[in-house]
Amino acid sequence: MTKTSFLSEYDLHLLGEGVHYRAWEKLGAHSGEEQGKQGCWFAVWAPGAAAVSVVGDFNEWQEGAAMLENYLSSGFWVGFVPGAGHGQLYKYAIDSRYGEYRVQKADPFGFAAEITPQTASRIWNLEGYEWGDGVWMAERKEKNGLAAPISIYEVHLGSWMRGEGNCWLTYRQLAEKLAAYVAEMGFTHVEFLPVTEHPFDGSWGYQPVGYFAPTSRFGTPHDFMYLVDSLHRHGIGVILDWVPAHFPRDEHGLGYFDGTHLYEHADPRQGLHQDWDTAIFNFGRREVANFLLANALFWLEVYHIDGLRMDAVASMLYLDYSRQEGEWIPNIYGGRENLEAIAFVRRCNELVYQEHPDVLMAAEESTDWPMVSRPTYVGGLGFGLKWNMGWMHDILLYMSKDPVHRKYHHNQLTFSLVYAFQENFLLPLSHDEVVHGKGSLLDKMPGDRWQRFANLRLLLGFMFTHPGKKLLFMGDEFGQWAEWNHDVSLDWHLLTNADHRGLQRWVRDLNTTLRGEPALYELDFEGAGFSWLDANDSEESVISFSRHGRNQKDVVVCACNFTPTPRHNHRLGVPTGGFWAEILNSDAPLYGGSGQGNLGGVEATPVAAFGHYHSLMVTLPPMAMVVFRRKADG
Repeated sequence: MTKTSFLSEYDLHLLGEGVHYRAWEKLGAHSGEEQGKQGCWFAVWAPGAAAVSVVGDFNEWQEGAAMLENYLSSGFWVGFVPGAGHGQLYKYAIDSRYGEYRVQKADPFGFAAEITPQTASRIWNLEGYEWGDGVWMAERKEKNGLAAPISIYEVHLGSWMRGEGNCWLTYRQLAEKLAAYVAEMGFTHVEFLPVTEHPFDGSWGYQPVGYFAPTSRFGTPHDFMYLVDSLHRHGIGVILDWVPAHFPRDEHGLGYFDGTHLYEHADPRQGLHQDWDTAIFNFGRREVANFLLANALFWLEVYHIDGLRMDAVASMLYLDYSRQEGEWIPNIYGGRENLEAIAFVRRCNELVYQEHPDVLMAAEESTDWPMVSRPTYVGGLGFGLKWNMGWMHDILLYMSKDPVHRKYHHNQLTFSLVYAFQENFLLPLSHDEVVHGKGSLLDKMPGDRWQRFANLRLLLGFMFTHPGKKLLFMGDEFGQWAEWNHDVSLDWHLLTNADHRGLQRWVRDLNTTLRGEPALYELDFEGAGFSWLDANDSEESVISFSRHGRNQKDVVVCACNFTPTPRHNHRLGVPTGGFWAEILNSDAPLYGGSGQGNLGGVEATPVAAFGHYHSLMVTLPPMAMVVFRRKADG
């Protein structure tokens, strides 16, 4: 193999133009052969370097022993190192052209990394894993579709479950346990907090260093493939939290890579994220944008990932994000919009959906930026989904109120339906709501123990019947009392208690009902999928509404009572006569409720109510929701 056959002039052209979308196939470390010798090709971008050598296990970490060549003076350094092979550790030793700067850097395109707190990259051949998820991959377009039921279980791999001595479970140990649990609970997808290699456990992965390496904490790249494969074979999609907004300034990482601000902006008013003390990517530099675009495709293609949730999008869109006057630089038009970042986000979504139209791209975007989940050709950012942070904030604030005061805050309960169809919304009750200082979901609920569980069941019931896709953080499904702690396992022992088991059963049944009722998911993003029956009963803190599928016969009617006082003889308008079965009741004894309800269902009477010619006279249990469906004829 010759050098030019490894990294060609055409490769250099594509990299320079920022359109080498599978750059990982050429950059980084790749096992091969040269002049009859087995070894490894190395290629790294370092235009500010005067010299680059590879140091590692294979040359006793001697700088200068394995020099790379600045190929065609392009700034891409290339070389073949005999004897370097799979599993060995390495770094790039870089001498800058600018001043007295010498540093050893991990490989930006490294496929694996040394176990933290060590920081070297590891040569890894990604080939050889035999995937068993062919059925899933063939069918996932339907599973990821906007008209599909989507219920996401958000997971931090290091603290979902631990082994003896509080040790991490490996990817392979987690695989069967997690896949079986998620399938049993009825979730359609899992979303992993970032799995890319990161130096600090407490960042939860949101300060990545190895963008192309699944963290070595839990095993090898092939082990991570096994985890994804196992979930797919159980019919569960896998979404990754992806962090293209910023990166940490650890010495071995991307920051000041070759003695210049290569990946980040040099001016701290553009290149330093003050909240997190991290570096901000220079999205306007073609090679940097190419690095991130290739990274998005890498996870989708090499690891069969089904979607990416882009973290901290708001921090990318605004030049003045979390900055005071004088701490930021306006764009060329004098505005606060980050034009280069906006162009990158749109290009990323276009590229991903062009190459893989059966995946999902979701935005964590917390502002009122318009058309986040609309196509780029109409001026949108091009995401498939947007996190509904407004709904999350309002509903948690409402639910934290003592029920006696809720009637004064009724708009917090109903306001989300004013804008529910402006975006393709995902309703998140994520890790951010249960971190240190915020309390667990169960702990946020007011009242005594019974009322707290009832309130949480009601909250989750409202979430699962509200328009939009769903996301729930691990532990919330069974009522974790403690705030999330990334250093320990979830409190699985709580499931010895009937209240926690009841809540878990409620979430399982919500997922089952969601997946079985087209009215609850087919028209999540269309106004035709939702109708208020009564949004204005603030005095009794009751709301009622109907959800609709594409088939006009697919209708469910939902009613929620946000007080501990049962409401008897409450009238609900329904679109047709006949018997309406009670398919969900959060006050049922098997969930830990008081057992009040409607004895399985109610016969409609020809009494007009709320715009319908028929109605039901029902009992609304205390602090509970009930859902009715028209029983099929025959």
